[in-house]
Amino acid sequence: MKLMEAAVEKWSGAIQEVTIGAGADEGGTRTSTVRIGGAGALPFMDFEGVTPNPPVVAMEVWDCEPTDWPAALRAALGDRVKDPAKWARACVEEFGADAICLKLANTHPDEGNTSPQEAADVVKAVLAATGVPLIIWGSENDEKDNQVMPVCSQAAAGERCLLGAVTEDNYKTLVAACQADGHALIGLSPIDINIAKQVNILVSEMGFPLDRMVMYQTTGSLGYGIEYTYSIQERGRLAALGADKMMALPVICMVGQEAWRAKEAKATTEEQPTWGNADTRGVYWELATAATLLQAGSDIMVMRHPDAVRALKDVVGNLTK
Repeated sequence: MKLMEAAVEKWSGAIQEVTIGAGADEGGTRTSTVRIGGAGALPFMDFEGVTPNPPVVAMEVWDCEPTDWPAALRAALGDRVKDPAKWARACVEEFGADAICLKLANTHPDEGNTSPQEAADVVKAVLAATGVPLIIWGSENDEKDNQVMPVCSQAAAGERCLLGAVTEDNYKTLVAACQADGHALIGLSPIDINIAKQVNILVSEMGFPLDRMVMYQTTGSLGYGIEYTYSIQERGRLAALGADKMMALPVICMVGQEAWRAKEAKATTEEQPTWGNADTRGVYWELATAATLLQAGSDIMVMRHPDAVRALKDVVGNLTK
């Protein structure tokens, strides 16, 4: 009896590969780099096509002490959050992060309103403290970011950082800075494939290469629109594998940011005694969000809690064996 052949999908496209970080041989100082993208099949379905680069687990570090993070998260990180360089070093050496995502939250006019040079000094300190690739994320106030990000870009010139984020309405300043200083770039959009594609088109029309671009379509966490987020990310990945070059870019997800704003993650045991232990509930919320988005095709997962990072790295290891 003839056995039925396994059904294998044939794809005509592949995700663009992007490298973050530059070592000494390329003029940088990074002791490690990461390469994302390159997949020629849906996530973890390597029997249908090549998946050369596993997802990257990064950790979020702020340029100031976060005062509104839940107590369970603050306790896990300790006093390191008072010093961005020490915080970043712990993320790599103690918690196992593959990359650091530095959020310049204190540059926002409604927060510390720190100067571009102060922000650049923090960037330099974090680069000196670790050897992993660096993601630099602005305050998402367009006017202030257009002042801050070019200075930070120049401070990190040659390191091939990943800078973000550009939007449909604000992209020219940061694109020009990344072109001049050799960095990669994050394109930010709502959970909308058409807008995400439009951002990529606008940036590429300025002559910026697609092999230095990563997409961020605003995500929801577990219980807060993750099903819709999953479906849009999956549709984007299917379009990319169907040879749509403007959608064939790696995806970054701010998992920790989304998960820890959920009331289920941040409520204390005293506030919600029937919801379980607050010390572990938020960790599980972050991990469940990350594991779901991995399956949708995310390439960089930006996390917050050390235990969620360790657990997610185990998940990635098991899926990519």
